[in-house]
Amino acid sequence: MGRILIVDDEPHTRRVLGLNLQQDGHEVSERAGVQAALRVLMAEDFDVVLTDQKMPDGDGLQVLAAAIEADPAVSVVVITAFATVDLAVESMRQGAFDFITKPFQPEVVRAAVTRACERTRLRRENVLLKDTVVRLEGSPEIYGSSGAMQAVRDLIVRVAPTDATVLITGETGTGKELVARAIHKNSPRAPKPFVAVNCAAFTETLLESELFGHEKGAFTGADRSRQGLFEAAHEGTLFLDEVAEMSPAAQAKLLRVVTDGQVLRLGTTQPRKVNVRLLAATHRDLSQRVADGLFRQDLYYRLAVVPIAIPPLRERRDDIGALSELFVRQVSIDLKLPRRRLMPQALDRLRSYDFPGNVRELRNLIERASILSASTELNADSFPVALGSRPQPESGGAAGAKSTSLFDILPEVNDLREFLAEAEKTLILRALKSTNGAQAEAARRLGISRSDLGYKITKYGISDPHE
Repeated sequence: MGRILIVDDEPHTRRVLGLNLQQDGHEVSERAGVQAALRVLMAEDFDVVLTDQKMPDGDGLQVLAAAIEADPAVSVVVITAFATVDLAVESMRQGAFDFITKPFQPEVVRAAVTRACERTRLRRENVLLKDTVVRLEGSPEIYGSSGAMQAVRDLIVRVAPTDATVLITGETGTGKELVARAIHKNSPRAPKPFVAVNCAAFTETLLESELFGHEKGAFTGADRSRQGLFEAAHEGTLFLDEVAEMSPAAQAKLLRVVTDGQVLRLGTTQPRKVNVRLLAATHRDLSQRVADGLFRQDLYYRLAVVPIAIPPLRERRDDIGALSELFVRQVSIDLKLPRRRLMPQALDRLRSYDFPGNVRELRNLIERASILSASTELNADSFPVALGSRPQPESGGAAGAKSTSLFDILPEVNDLREFLAEAEKTLILRALKSTNGAQAEAARRLGISRSDLGYKITKYGISDPHE
């Protein structure tokens, strides 16, 4: 139902219209003249304005113009006892939704108001969707003219205004969290918190504590009570990244929250109500995890109400050029560098590369090339990594000497993720060996945080860097 403003100098007409519309569930305000209507239109929002045409202090066309100026989506119905073809045409030309002559049957006005409310709702929704599309176009990881990315944006636009749970899938670097943030930003929950957690970054107990909170003494080291992220995200959005890595116990607790809307802190039996929209993401095939018995089927169906699959960059090569140009501009601004220019040969080389790290890797390549380039032009030689080439032996070296690359020191594997994991483990071991196990220095050399290094050491089971 809608908010209706009735403008008429006849008290009987206002009373009859008001009673009928209130019976339909509308919220009704009344004004006895044009000037009073103009004042309230400046101060309040309405879905429909019903205005008489001739009044002592003005006419309905003034009300019509003021209503549309205040809110272009509002629907205005003009009512008059002095109907002429010219007046009807002029009213419609100035934006009136309908034109009704007196005397009228209340049912006629009620039907017109119902249609007008629906028209206002649709117009406002259309404005919101257009604004959403404009905002999404400005986000690099959701940027692109390819059909695949247009489909992703369309899904975001459709799902954002709802409270539906969304499962976002895609390889590392495709921008899953940015899609989640775009959904939140364009939803009614936008003013409330957006809380993100990487489920792969915690042990089972710590993840449960992080999500659901704990009471003092719930486990060793719990020296005070602490709210979990579900409570922190109350009335907002909680984003569960890498949800496939959750333990069976954590999955069971998550299912209860999704089903009942209540969290149970560790160490208590007293549930707490939460109102949270849930978004989840994973780089894995979650349906396959279900088939393998590694993920709960009932939870999977709860999370995947609306699935959004983000395509890898190699499957939308047409977007690489536009993304590269965008990143060149952004890097120049962010790092206060002279504006670089991408040469055609550089773009050809970038388009030929598969980008296992996706958009994130492309951005890093552009940033590195912009920093290291002595010229304002970025050519093919600015992107040697994009060749997939291995280091070559330097001339003049000892006989038989040759350089070593990851391809030489890692085992033969065909699975990309396994190869990248082995490469990461190898680099961490090398950094730890070169620093005699000093993790802070190793983290600095690797360009990651100390906590990230600690997590990766645990993840790969690295106990002795000299092994």
